[in-house]
Amino acid sequence: MSAISALNALAANIGGTVQNSISNTQGAAPATPFSSLLGDTVGQVNALETQARSAVDGLMTGSGVDVHQAMIATQKSEMAFELALAVRNKAVQAYQSVMGMQF
Repeated sequence: MSAISALNALAANIGGTVQNSISNTQGAAPATPFSSLLGDTVGQVNALETQARSAVDGLMTGSGVDVHQAMIATQKSEMAFELALAVRNKAVQAYQSVMGMQF
């Protein structure tokens, strides 16, 4: 799976959850909680990091991993981590914005 398709899959998961939330307000099936969505995403990022680490280890030990495979795995992991970090930053920013409101 390429990095772009991984990001597209992640975006589809997020879009599906938003769509479920919209449908839920109209009496449809309950939506996936944000915490489980976030936990699944962190698990996916961790899996990509593990794949990248094993690819680099295989490259260094000479166990049949090509340079381009190791680089692709490393870039996938890096992009997924940067996306997760951006989502975290936006969540923190939204939290701070809500906490700054006066009622």
